[in-house]
Amino acid sequence: MAPKALDYESINENVKKVQYAVRGELYLRASELQKEGKKIIFTNVGNPHALGQKPLTFPRQVVALCQAPFLLDDPNVGLLFPADAIARAKHYLSMTSGGLGAYSDSRGLPGIRKEVAEFIGRRDGYPSDPELIFLTDGASKGVMQMLNAIIRGEGDGVLVPVPQYPLYSAAISLFGGSLVPYYLEETENWGLDIIDLRRSVSEARSRGITVRAMVIINPGNPTGQCLSVANLREILHFCYQENLVLLGDEVYQQNVYQDERPFISARKVLLDMGPPISNEIQLVSFHTVSKGYWGECGQRGGYFEMTNIPPKTVDEIYKVASISLSPNVPAQIFMGLMVNPLKPGEISYEQFVRESKGILESLRRRARMMTDGFNSCRNVVCNFTEGAMYSFPQIRLPPKAIEAAKKAGKVPDVFYCIKLVEATGISTVPGSGFGQKEGVFHLRTTILPAEEDMPAIMSSFKKFNDEFMEQYEDHTGYSRM
Repeated sequence: MAPKALDYESINENVKKVQYAVRGELYLRASELQKEGKKIIFTNVGNPHALGQKPLTFPRQVVALCQAPFLLDDPNVGLLFPADAIARAKHYLSMTSGGLGAYSDSRGLPGIRKEVAEFIGRRDGYPSDPELIFLTDGASKGVMQMLNAIIRGEGDGVLVPVPQYPLYSAAISLFGGSLVPYYLEETENWGLDIIDLRRSVSEARSRGITVRAMVIINPGNPTGQCLSVANLREILHFCYQENLVLLGDEVYQQNVYQDERPFISARKVLLDMGPPISNEIQLVSFHTVSKGYWGECGQRGGYFEMTNIPPKTVDEIYKVASISLSPNVPAQIFMGLMVNPLKPGEISYEQFVRESKGILESLRRRARMMTDGFNSCRNVVCNFTEGAMYSFPQIRLPPKAIEAAKKAGKVPDVFYCIKLVEATGISTVPGSGFGQKEGVFHLRTTILPAEEDMPAIMSSFKKFNDEFMEQYEDHTGYSRM
């Protein structure tokens, strides 16, 4: 009898190729241990509220009123909710055709897209067109929409930074394209080398691949670096010369933990460069409510903005977005609140600033505690987390540990990370899930555990790591990078 369409051997081969390490083997092992009663600290995914970050009060008040609009008619509503939250809820409800239970336009509510355009204009110093902004269910959905439009088949390649966030490798596999890696340089604080970039494109072309787009993640995930203006200019020149679309994943733009390199958008740098580059390079930029001091991952709110994309292409992207009918409406309101924040003098402003500043300052301290903690461990070396939410230490595994991993049928850093979660309950992601240079091993952890828990977590990691190294080291000495 012939296999059925959903029998394993006959499903779409592209689905089988997809790998997604953030929820992979390690996560499954950690979940098993949790069922057995072990306390697990899930640092495998940038999920702030799951690790104890408290939601900001004002946006939740506004969305609560939008979700339950009958509260607005209650004579006591002013006792429970501040006047600015009530006003803002009415403002967003007036944009909908039937409250949060009704579909919106497939690009999102026009009023919120206008607020996003105004935010981009303030940030970059150049006006933005709401018609070129699509609201999406998280930035990931927007990335997938654009990759789907770019990739025509396996002959089409997309340049992706390695180490990379596995959304890119997974989506490129799913759409049947080819990932073209360009390696970030760990010894240069995960900087980007244009010479290496050119080499990657040449190698891909020699294999018959047409490189069509380039991804940048700024601030970096999993590597945590912030790109300088000089680096962004080099990237834009490169895209201009090579005729590439630039996909700017800028979801961590609020997460910056140093003052030397503040976040600057690829769009601002592009428009500052002036013609012909500024009106020829095709750029798509992504943002979200999941990161920053908002951390509203479960709400799934995001947007992408298109620069220099032809109107006919925009129409086609709209047509595909329409298949899903509408991005989720509560998330659109979270996006509106993020891009159009409270202003000085409004009732809830002081509380909002206190909450958001408290979260960012704590993240800055945690970035430092984690980096210092890793660097105090035997055979571990870690660049400072300049931005985003992750630490990506290099683990210098001794030859005996690599041998033991092979015997166990595991990739060496997977072997190390499984031992780590079994011993300590700290669930991380092995560097091999993000891509890394041959023979070099890492792990990625978020910097999100509660600040008061951080010393105990780092102490538990250090104890495990140093005992692991003691067990597998041959004591002939090991050089750091």
